[in-house]
Amino acid sequence: MSDSKLNPMLKLGLELGPIVLFFAGFRFFKDRSFHILGTDYSGFIVMTAIFVAMIIASTALVWKLTGTLSKMQLMTLVLVVVMGGLSVWLNDERFIKMKPTLLYLAFGAILGFGLLRKESYLKVVMEEALPLQTEGWMILTRRLCAFFFALAIANEVIWRLLSTEAWVNFKTFGLTIALFAFFMTQGKLLQRYAVETDADQPK
Repeated sequence: MSDSKLNPMLKLGLELGPIVLFFAGFRFFKDRSFHILGTDYSGFIVMTAIFVAMIIASTALVWKLTGTLSKMQLMTLVLVVVMGGLSVWLNDERFIKMKPTLLYLAFGAILGFGLLRKESYLKVVMEEALPLQTEGWMILTRRLCAFFFALAIANEVIWRLLSTEAWVNFKTFGLTIALFAFFMTQGKLLQRYAVETDADQPK
């Protein structure tokens, strides 16, 4: 079973479930501290540890159900485990806050590298679900590349200048809404460069 054949609601739950639970747990434990093995940990750090475990579990379940993981899923898993693990190990919340920055910089750099080679790596990932002409792919890739770099900058500004609670809200809702809004605003591009498939042909 491929990832595209996974039940859409289950797929959405596995992707957003850990984030939603992290948000809910943080709201409940944000003003509490926990004394564990001789060290005091904030509610944020405790929820970070739980979040890492949830990401590992959800990714493992996706792999079990589909038999495969995308490069994006693997990259996200590695960054969550490394940066989240460092936050817990060093009792320093800055590392997990930098994770979105590194993730979006990586996505932007990958797309940018492809553009330098006059290729759209986005097309490789999404062509089956979103058939577009080559020019359309290149335009969409340039826009998404710039958008990823903008998200990386926004994350850096928010976690460095605002409170932890503000960052959690941004991570939970802001980034999700921003990604949704980006693709919603690409409607004219998708329509202009759409490739007519067999399913679109009149019978």
